[in-house]
Amino acid sequence: MDLVLEPARTALVAIDLQRGIAAGPTLPHSASDVVAHTAALAIGLRAAGGTVVLVHVTPSPDGKDALHPHTDMPAQPRGPLPQDWAEIVPELGPEPGDLVITKRQWGAFYGTELDLELRRRRIDTILLAGISTNIGVETTARDAFERGYQQVFVEDAMSARDADEHAHTVRTLFTRIGRVRSTAEVLAALGAATKHG
Repeated sequence: MDLVLEPARTALVAIDLQRGIAAGPTLPHSASDVVAHTAALAIGLRAAGGTVVLVHVTPSPDGKDALHPHTDMPAQPRGPLPQDWAEIVPELGPEPGDLVITKRQWGAFYGTELDLELRRRRIDTILLAGISTNIGVETTARDAFERGYQQVFVEDAMSARDADEHAHTVRTLFTRIGRVRSTAEVLAALGAATKHG
């Protein structure tokens, strides 16, 4: 099915493309490719009149909002985070008119103003990108699905720490709650919308 987008009702939601996360290894797509593809989507959507939402994650200054569940896989030990850990990568901006959302856990909806900001702009379609596919992107996608948003998962604008984890989420979840497309397909849809708008 051809992808048709109405830019004014569409938002790119880029998850955790920040210095501390994009600096790590990712598969199957390199972090640099994910950032480059997401930047191209942001440029295209801004030009078409859509909304760009840049989401980053960071604990509160005192760290007391951190979650401490008992798990079978221990969290990686961490000391103090580098000062620029939560800074959005410079390739994405933010540019004037972009929304910046700070989250404290995996998903971008819980405990943030994301849903409010999207609904006030009458946005009903989300283009999802970011790192990691099976953590921050997936959690946000599940929440968006439950809130009734249409979703387009830009497969080459997201990645995980493991290629199998990325593939599993894309194949078994994203195809059930939205449409999986490439950066090129989304940019073509935006171009078509601009041409016919």
